[in-house]
Amino acid sequence: MTRVSAEDRRDALIEAAIRVIAAKGVTAATTRAIVAEAGASLASFHYAFRSRDEMMAELITVVTTQEAESVVHALVPAETIEKTLEAGFHAYMNVVRSDPSREQAMFELNQYAMRTPGLEHLAREQYRTYFAVAEQILAAGAESGGLVWTRPLPELARLLITITDGLTTTWLADRDDAATDAVIRDAVDLIARYAVASPQKENR
Repeated sequence: MTRVSAEDRRDALIEAAIRVIAAKGVTAATTRAIVAEAGASLASFHYAFRSRDEMMAELITVVTTQEAESVVHALVPAETIEKTLEAGFHAYMNVVRSDPSREQAMFELNQYAMRTPGLEHLAREQYRTYFAVAEQILAAGAESGGLVWTRPLPELARLLITITDGLTTTWLADRDDAATDAVIRDAVDLIARYAVASPQKENR
């Protein structure tokens, strides 16, 4: 019999939990439902995790990191800040469109963390990750275009993520790609107005 490592067991259970939550919601993601989805035993669950909440905490961290990395890897700075921002928005929406139920699960997990004593910090950490990725995108876009931002990056990152959340929830509700693209164009115009040529570039 092939021995499954503790790390592989944890990964399998987390992926099973994501599928259960995406299909039926957080409340349906009991330990029994998760192990059934994973084709595992209750004993294996308790070997991998001390509790369901511990698994949920790791799940939030894993999925948030995966989502952030997928957007960063898809992003290529373009010749203008507008095109870079537009590419970033579309890269993110492509992630949402590729697996809408997974994105719904992320929203449910965020609400679950905020409502569960002892897990509230996970919701904050989830958004700290999003803000960090947004800052990375904004900094790279400005650098590639020889620009500087006229507002602090943390403020612009928060604006970017707030718009992205709105795009996500409305698209999940109506799946209107044309309307989403129109909002993206407006969002690009809004954010790009805070980018100006850097002094070094102007002095060349």
